[in-house]
Amino acid sequence: MTDTPKKETPKGDRIAKVLARAGIASRREAERIIEAGRVTVNGKKIESPALNVTPSDKITVDGKEVGEPDPPRLWLYHKPAGLVTTNRDEKGRDTVFDALPDDMPRVMSVGRLDLNSEGLLLLTNDGEIKRRLELPSTGWLRRYRVRVKGRPTDDMFDPLRKGATIDGEKFQPMTVTLDRQQGANAWLTVALREGKNREIRRAMEHVGLDVNRLIRVSYGPFQLGQLKAGEVEELKQRVVRDQLGLGEAPKPKPQRTRRPSRNTPRKR
Repeated sequence: MTDTPKKETPKGDRIAKVLARAGIASRREAERIIEAGRVTVNGKKIESPALNVTPSDKITVDGKEVGEPDPPRLWLYHKPAGLVTTNRDEKGRDTVFDALPDDMPRVMSVGRLDLNSEGLLLLTNDGEIKRRLELPSTGWLRRYRVRVKGRPTDDMFDPLRKGATIDGEKFQPMTVTLDRQQGANAWLTVALREGKNREIRRAMEHVGLDVNRLIRVSYGPFQLGQLKAGEVEELKQRVVRDQLGLGEAPKPKPQRTRRPSRNTPRKR
């Protein structure tokens, strides 16, 4: 009996992974860019992400050559209210990327904060880091300070602690602590491990409360701390390696906390 020859594993990495690693986009977004015909490899346009490439291949996106990827980097950003977490907004509203300091490299956000929410937003130059931090299996705790209108009692939050179903969607149990009453408003601390759209606002509406301020103060081990609104701070590479389990590699020197270089948002 003749043995069936084994197929040789293609060398290199999938091109979407390479584009994500180079900070072009997340892996899923990179696949859409490829399918739109915006990517060439060695001068030939490709339309399927089912391709492995090696460092010797010449890759372009929209006619611009994709260079060697920078080392993985991660920043903490204190998002102010009133900015949207998208690269472009169809309504012409200012985005977090418009407001970043001019000397920031191209970055992507880890998850989102909605227009009226503020606080900690993680930024990275690496699509694989973005994907890893956003995976539901990561299960990192996200903690928020939440101000609601009214005079809630502690037992009002029991349905949310048990895991409520809202508009047919099942929410995982969240931790809710009633901290203090301040005039007509109450302050809460809310912690959850999901990132569903407007999850906290929808949860509070479910128990009859309106959120009028929402501040994310931590995402997993990363803390907002004393970072002021609009400021951005790069994490030390040792911290990034330790928290994300990355291997040792030459790293750029972390940059200090920076504020936007001018008052008017920049456009990209």
